[in-house]
Amino acid sequence: MSLPPRISSLAILALAALVATGCDDKKQSAGAPPGAPVEVTALAVEPGRVALTTELPGRTTAFRVAEVRPQVNGIILKRLFQEGSEVKAGQQLYLIDPATYQASVNSAQADLVKARASLKSVEAKASRYEDLVRINAVSRQDYDDAIASLDQAKAQILVAEAAVQTARISLGYTKVFAPISGRIGKSSVTEGALVTANQNTSLATITQLDPIFVDVSQSSSELIRLRRTLTPDGSAAAAAAPVTLTLDGTAQSYDLPGRLEFSDVTVDQTTGAVQLRAVFPNPRHDLFPGLFVRARIEQGVKDQAILIPQKALVRGADGKASVWVVGPDNKVAPRPVKVGQAVGDSWLIEEGLAAGDLVVTEGLQKIRPGAEVRVAPAKAAPAAPAAPAAAR
Repeated sequence: MSLPPRISSLAILALAALVATGCDDKKQSAGAPPGAPVEVTALAVEPGRVALTTELPGRTTAFRVAEVRPQVNGIILKRLFQEGSEVKAGQQLYLIDPATYQASVNSAQADLVKARASLKSVEAKASRYEDLVRINAVSRQDYDDAIASLDQAKAQILVAEAAVQTARISLGYTKVFAPISGRIGKSSVTEGALVTANQNTSLATITQLDPIFVDVSQSSSELIRLRRTLTPDGSAAAAAAPVTLTLDGTAQSYDLPGRLEFSDVTVDQTTGAVQLRAVFPNPRHDLFPGLFVRARIEQGVKDQAILIPQKALVRGADGKASVWVVGPDNKVAPRPVKVGQAVGDSWLIEEGLAAGDLVVTEGLQKIRPGAEVRVAPAKAAPAAPAAPAAAR
């Protein structure tokens, strides 16, 4: 029985494909015989000196913020500053109508003059009664009354002097001064506005930008580790740890270093975090409140530190970390390790490896315990810290 020409051609092509596939399989089998060493890339462990840092997200906060408020009632006569400008502590900002307060000062001064005049009269009377009571020209009761009147007149002097001082203070409050140096914002009132001593709205707000705070949060467990790293003796010197800054969302670094100021004494019950605060010089006002940043706290330098590339670390189903180590017989075996923090694109190994160990960095998917390998050298792990993360 003969096949149609088209079907016959298809059958011949299919047969040729099967033959070619069989030949390729034989070639591949011949090129990779079973039991041949697997080629991997490995890195020899070389302990070195590594700078350790911890990087945390944070936000900038003003060093000082002062709300300017009136302390007396009255009409604003003048605004003496430009909105958005820099002001100095003690600089006058507003003038409230002083007329009524000047009148109060004048009245209090008049009362003081009156009290002093009254004191002179009472003193003279008490002096005369003192002489007369010796010769029994006046009764002892009259003399006692004269002495009491003298004491009252002296007390009235003190009351009048206090009234003058109070009136002068109120008069002084008609000149509103800047309590701190910094940048003043928008004025909430204009000339002619009535202000009161107990009003809720401030006249303006002054923000001191130099220096500036950076507030960051860190888990309580990580804070304990950081403190032990910075001050193994348990002292309070960790508060002065150097800190550098990177603007969040950009690769731009802030060029002026800061220092760790303090850590809060309580742990947030919701997040389990502790608030840390660093302070940075800000003479050019490059930083302003509310910026999201990343603060890098320098923990110090670790000698004989062991770094391996992050890609060399393997985690099992139980989450435990291990690496593949090449033995003297060129056979690989997994070895559990204790992992510290990330340093750039490497992991800091705290336990499990020693100098000279050969760690597999590439080809992990091709090996199994006891497999023989052929090692190609790998590049050394970088020691410079870049974007370190928290300890695992």
